[in-house]
Amino acid sequence: MSALLITNIGELTTNVGSRDGDRFGALHDAAVLVEDGRIAWVGSALDAPAADETVDARGHAVIPGFVDSHSHLVFGGDRAAEFEARMAGQKYAAGGIRSTVAATRATSDDELRVRLRGFVDEMIAQGTTTVEIKSGYGLSIDDEERLVRLAAEVTPEVTFLGAHVIPAEYADRADEYVDLVIGPMLDACAAHSKWIDVFCETGAFTVEQSRRVLEAGIARGLQPRVHASQLGPGDGVRLAVELGAASVDHGTYLTDADVLALAASDTVLTLLPGVEFSTRQSYPDARRLIDAGVTVAIACDTNPGSSFTSSMPFCIAIAVRDMGMTPAEAVWAATAGGARALRRDDIGVIAAGARADVVLLKATSRTHLAYRPGVPLVQQVWKHGVAMLDAPTTGTEDHGSLTR
Repeated sequence: MSALLITNIGELTTNVGSRDGDRFGALHDAAVLVEDGRIAWVGSALDAPAADETVDARGHAVIPGFVDSHSHLVFGGDRAAEFEARMAGQKYAAGGIRSTVAATRATSDDELRVRLRGFVDEMIAQGTTTVEIKSGYGLSIDDEERLVRLAAEVTPEVTFLGAHVIPAEYADRADEYVDLVIGPMLDACAAHSKWIDVFCETGAFTVEQSRRVLEAGIARGLQPRVHASQLGPGDGVRLAVELGAASVDHGTYLTDADVLALAASDTVLTLLPGVEFSTRQSYPDARRLIDAGVTVAIACDTNPGSSFTSSMPFCIAIAVRDMGMTPAEAVWAATAGGARALRRDDIGVIAAGARADVVLLKATSRTHLAYRPGVPLVQQVWKHGVAMLDAPTTGTEDHGSLTR
């Protein structure tokens, strides 16, 4: 068994809380030992054990790999024209999803697979080592099945989102479409999926329809997640808490009752800064949430309509600049927070026994991720202990997956 030692780390973010209440677990002049894809030891560089291979971090910062717990990576076409129209003043609406549904249905499996792997490579190059991928751009039995099947080729964190919007062929027949989703469509998709999700929002699904979808998925062994309160306040957050959802995502418009319910639960609120950037909606107040005791994650929501970014550093910069988070809080939310949103304890931390998902930055501190927005600061990524980048900033080789 070979061992890799990353040493001379100027600032190491472990996300392992200390006795003084620092949940970020920052160590200085540190080292990390990796064996067989796992973290074997963490401590002072002066006390580091011997290893077969040594990487000198040269005083730079090391953080856990980003955990992107909300994405829609399997789709055809794009919606650049829609983005341009929004920048000219047009309001975002959920109905734009249907144009991506049409493009996706017209795209072959092989084309979708190539695009998907390209997005995964983008994410790895920017420090993401775990990604959740949703379906939702097929909205027919066959198309939803192929989207979750393709997603499962690159990640175990696959979400069936047949209840994304009502497809055009079911206009004015929403309840019939819900019957399809919770019946034959769920039958076709459950074997490839770990999670079930629903867009509980005006213009998508009512809270009653959302409950039917989530309860059907739970009965099939899938774990619930919810899109809610993106376009306005509603009952989706409290439905998510009631049903024990791992995460409720967006949360752009939250009532005081929503915040109290989240704070009293183990449901994570996943913020998606790229959405507000792209739609020009007001940013959620992360400071309000954190101070109330809500567990907060950050994810990209990579999709062609409302957030066509795959960059977690970009989302961190927005969260710090416009949502009231400190750099340390934002990095925690993009790593340990994402892990909690996926109910995982083996990722998002650098601790003995955890999966060796480690990112070396070209900077002396995690703060630089927000301090230097748009600058490619990821120097190397180890996923399950394997170095992923052949060159510091390219990441263009097809590395294939973010599996297991």
